[in-house]
Amino acid sequence: MSDWLESHLPKVVLAPSFVAVLVFVYGFIGWTAWISLTRSKLLPNYALDGFGQYGRLFASPRWDTALHNLFVFGALFIGIAMVLGLVLAILLDQKIRTEGALRTIYLYPMALSMIVTGTAWKWILNPGLGIEAMVRGWGFETFTFDWLVNPDYAIYTIVLAAIWQSSGFVMALFLAGLRSVDGEIIKAAQVDGIPTWRIYTAIIIPSMAPIFLSAFIVLAHLSVKSFDLVIALTGGGPGYATDLPATYMYAMAFSRGDIGQAASSAMIMMLVVFAIVVPYLYSELRAKHD
Repeated sequence: MSDWLESHLPKVVLAPSFVAVLVFVYGFIGWTAWISLTRSKLLPNYALDGFGQYGRLFASPRWDTALHNLFVFGALFIGIAMVLGLVLAILLDQKIRTEGALRTIYLYPMALSMIVTGTAWKWILNPGLGIEAMVRGWGFETFTFDWLVNPDYAIYTIVLAAIWQSSGFVMALFLAGLRSVDGEIIKAAQVDGIPTWRIYTAIIIPSMAPIFLSAFIVLAHLSVKSFDLVIALTGGGPGYATDLPATYMYAMAFSRGDIGQAASSAMIMMLVVFAIVVPYLYSELRAKHD
């Protein structure tokens, strides 16, 4: 008996976790996929309807708005966060005296939850309390900064808050990459008289391609799943101006009582995440195999 336990103990210990993941993750993914193919409304209806729910989904103007917002939010969030994180990492890589304090300041937003970030930026951008009220208090009575309540600009407030939250994390990734570059290569380039900016653009940054890919995957995953930041900052408004697929799914499931639409939108979100993550995992596994 003791020999059997010794040889099977890892399996026995991992079995409950494996069963829980199998049931509560993959089991519910399968259930959601099934519901998305039925006529379910307020309650599950297991009569198959093919891709009817997906037809309704892509015919919905609100879903079109959510997809457009996801494209705008994702492109700006990923692009600006990566550029800003790289610039901050390069500045800190100069080994300045206050590096420790600055690194802590830049990383601090990552210690906050998205709910806290959204609430803080809601106060900052509120026309009656934040930047607009402060500038007008200085005597600039005509100054306006009403992005939070302007349907045409509200999505950009989500971008601002998300960049503030995540750029420090990207900076930490890039700083680790910069510090991992072989110092002998840099010294050899300096001896040859190559300018510092050229060393970064031609030697250091190209060698960090895997880190750029990792940062992109993380940020893209965050942008597709963004929910709590939107709920805390704008609630999806004004109207549906800042709706994202995650907030659309939540509204369909818990406000509109349409779980078929919620399930179909959830499956589209999962496919988008898979389209981002699976090629990355494939390239990593192939590189290790080679």
